Amino acid sequence: MSPAARRTTLAILALAVGGFAIGTTEFVTMGLLPQIAAGTGVDIATSGHYVSAYALGVVVGAPLIAVVFAKVPRKGLLMGLMAFFGVAHVAIVAADTYPTVMAARFLAGVPHGAFFGIGSVVAASLVSHQRRTAAVAAILGGLGVANVVGVPVATLLGQRFSWHLPYLLVGLVAVVTVGAIALWLPHQPPSGEESMRTEMRALRRVQVWLALLIGVVGFGGMFAMYSFITPTMTELAGLDERYIPWVLAAYGFGMVAGMVLSGRVANRVGVLKGIIVALGLIAVLLAVFGVAARTLWLAVLLVFVLGLLPSIVVPLLQTRLMDVAHEGQSLAAALNHSTLNTANALGAWLGSLVLAAGWGYGAPSLVGAGLAVLGVGVAVASALLERRDRAAGPSSSAQPVPVTPATR
Repeated sequence: MSPAARRTTLAILALAVGGFAIGTTEFVTMGLLPQIAAGTGVDIATSGHYVSAYALGVVVGAPLIAVVFAKVPRKGLLMGLMAFFGVAHVAIVAADTYPTVMAARFLAGVPHGAFFGIGSVVAASLVSHQRRTAAVAAILGGLGVANVVGVPVATLLGQRFSWHLPYLLVGLVAVVTVGAIALWLPHQPPSGEESMRTEMRALRRVQVWLALLIGVVGFGGMFAMYSFITPTMTELAGLDERYIPWVLAAYGFGMVAGMVLSGRVANRVGVLKGIIVALGLIAVLLAVFGVAARTLWLAVLLVFVLGLLPSIVVPLLQTRLMDVAHEGQSLAAALNHSTLNTANALGAWLGSLVLAAGWGYGAPSLVGAGLAVLGVGVAVASALLERRDRAAGPSSSAQPVPVTPATR
């Protein structure tokens, strides 16, 4: 490996460590819902609000940070975001009531989308145009590794000791991430081209809004079921709660596999077509999950596949947004995570509604299947609009553009 390639690898690794921290805190809450509910004096359905609070923090923080700090050098901004993330986790450790945990979870979610969005633009700029999806997937791969290692270990520690402990450990990883970015990410002086106005131009493009809508409804389906994975596996599949970390690890292995496959799917099938196919398969999986989950081995297998398919879609959707956003790539990339966490909040909320109505733990997956089908419909509409615009002329706003080298 050449020195330049080694520097690029280390830079992407530094960002992936941040992805590991974010992935651990996002998904460990789902594995510890019973413990957090008991510790804060609420029921399981209400504890799902802790998932939604984090997601809402992402929704608010991602576009706000991307626009307001458009002229801030990206390296310094990424370090600042991860430092804030670490401080927010100290607040979670100190919280022990419903209002304080809700507030701390919201604050912890604020840097999430901007970190992944800006980090994805930086990573894509460090490699060739053909490898941009793979570079984005490498950063998002931190989420997959978190679900293989971080979430199961943190869940186990939370079950045996205190539900606060995993959040303390995530805060420590955030500190490590700040140091890794400082050491390995190359300095990128500002070019003066980026501004709040240029970032906001992305919102004028119909294809940007369609891509964001795909994320909201398409991924809302997955979160409707996965937000309640612990009680679903114990009630439907009859799994002892102490084995839940292994189920979460199966989901994580699926995520890692999906991230690895995503770049290949983009090169062989195409970005938008890959999104449509994967979302269709997610809809089928969720439609049968409520029945299939009553067989333990099949339930674990489906959890693995549920980790794999969405993890193929996320880098594809990230790439799609950067392609259609043109000069507003940082905002669009951050908005991807904002919309995915809107999906997280939407899915958790809809799942809690059907559970509170007494429909049982098989119902959230059926709600999810319907949302995934809607996501397929939006993606097909986007493809048809793009085909029409291409037929009309080469000036279509849907035409992808290469990600330019990082200028900060």
